[in-house]
Amino acid sequence: MLESPNSSKVGNKVRVFLVDDQNILRAAFKSLLATHERIAVVGDCGDARSAIDRIALLLPDVVLLDISMPGLSGLDAIRPIREAHPRVRILMLTHHEGENFVDQAMRAGADGYLSKDSDPGELILGIETVSEGRPYLSPKVAGGLVARMRRGEPIEPGGASRLSTLTGREREVFQLLALGKSNKDVARELDISLGTAKKHRENLQRKLDCHSTAELARLAIREGLMQS
Repeated sequence: MLESPNSSKVGNKVRVFLVDDQNILRAAFKSLLATHERIAVVGDCGDARSAIDRIALLLPDVVLLDISMPGLSGLDAIRPIREAHPRVRILMLTHHEGENFVDQAMRAGADGYLSKDSDPGELILGIETVSEGRPYLSPKVAGGLVARMRRGEPIEPGGASRLSTLTGREREVFQLLALGKSNKDVARELDISLGTAKKHRENLQRKLDCHSTAELARLAIREGLMQS
């Protein structure tokens, strides 16, 4: 499944790494991309946190990254992926087409944004475009942004998102708590002290006005960071 990371390209092919928690979709994307002569899938992963280390090892040209995943969302994985491999291009591949998600992804450092409802040819185009250093937005996504501009609305991160006030670490803790993890689980998974985990939980409850695991989970689902 994995190719040698000794060079940035496999021949003249764009080296792609897939990050999506749905096994069937990853298999489908790999099958589709395998038919294209200029693209080589060098690895895939169903967990964003685990993907970061593998991306640092394999050094792909492009990462296809979903948003809604357990543990660490695609939005929160963008920065650590860039820290692990600064030259990588990141193309979001998700069913979330809302402008707030696009704003967050592009501001976090994504190079492109593509809907999973797009035609197969558009996926190829998106990969080739970002691999050449140019941004790519799905026509569906771009159409929404253009409509906002024509209405004179500012293109800013969605002000209604309560998560916009959180730090990167707080977002990680939020994801874990929303999955039902205990303070001890959070401390262990993030390699922080139990006291720090408890403090993060208190800050999250205050900032988000969520005082139970169920409330945190509902907010995570509304924000698109978890699937119902």
